[in-house]
Amino acid sequence: MIKIRPYDPVDWSRLCEIHDASRLDELGLSVGTDAFLTLEQTAENEGLFDDKLFVAEVDHVVQGFIAYSDEELAWLYVDPKFYRKGVGRALVRQAVADSAPTIEIELLEGNIPALELYLSEGFQVIKRIEGQLEGNEGFAAVGLVLRQESSAKRSVL
Repeated sequence: MIKIRPYDPVDWSRLCEIHDASRLDELGLSVGTDAFLTLEQTAENEGLFDDKLFVAEVDHVVQGFIAYSDEELAWLYVDPKFYRKGVGRALVRQAVADSAPTIEIELLEGNIPALELYLSEGFQVIKRIEGQLEGNEGFAAVGLVLRQESSAKRSVL
């Protein structure tokens, strides 16, 4: 059973573990792991705490987290041991249910597992962008912007 709840500061070290392991996987599929920065290095500058932040627990252990505003899903990371076990999907559904009728996300081109998750949840690719990796601008990156438009939001809490 996956429980979604608001972030608590006691979750911080677990979020760092999850992000750092999962981010290496994400970068390995896209721009390369040389671009890796830890969550401690990026959280403040990239606005992790600017909007809504929720965690997913399995057996009382945080296994993923999501940060989003009403219009943008900004962060989604899941412990690699919990990939494809519904944790990411539950977090995405939380954000969609708690956001505006239209929500967007940017993801790195090449991150096929994330792309497949978002497409299966009704997001559509609307744009491809080339530029610098946000938060580590020394690296070139290609991203995809996805959007989901929904008039009926469902509660997942």
